[in-house]
Amino acid sequence: MSQVVLSVGPAHTLRQAARMMAVQRVGAAVVHDPERSGIGILTERDILNSIGADQDPDAELVAEHRTHDVVFATPDWTLERAAETMASGGFRHLVVVDDGEVAGLLSMRDIVRCWSKAGSPVSGG
Repeated sequence: MSQVVLSVGPAHTLRQAARMMAVQRVGAAVVHDPERSGIGILTERDILNSIGADQDPDAELVAEHRTHDVVFATPDWTLERAAETMASGGFRHLVVVDDGEVAGLLSMRDIVRCWSKAGSPVSGG
């Protein structure tokens, strides 16, 4: 899990968010919106979908492309539980929350790194 989490605001343009994500070398950013309760997430896929739809990344705002119905994990989740949740939900990032605060962001890449170092918990077949 990455404990350094990039946060963007809903008024950032998609280009601004993409630049920040590129600099930080991350595939997702947490979206904090003081006018809306809860936490959102913006992913590379959200940006690609917008560009693929011929939308202008300098005019499109994060607020219109973030995911609102975020699935959260807690620090005590196992990698297996996180991977199963991501696979069944069709997404590649989980926001990790501890006592109502963002504690980190877990990506499929993080899980693969851990499993490749320790060996896969599931035998091949």
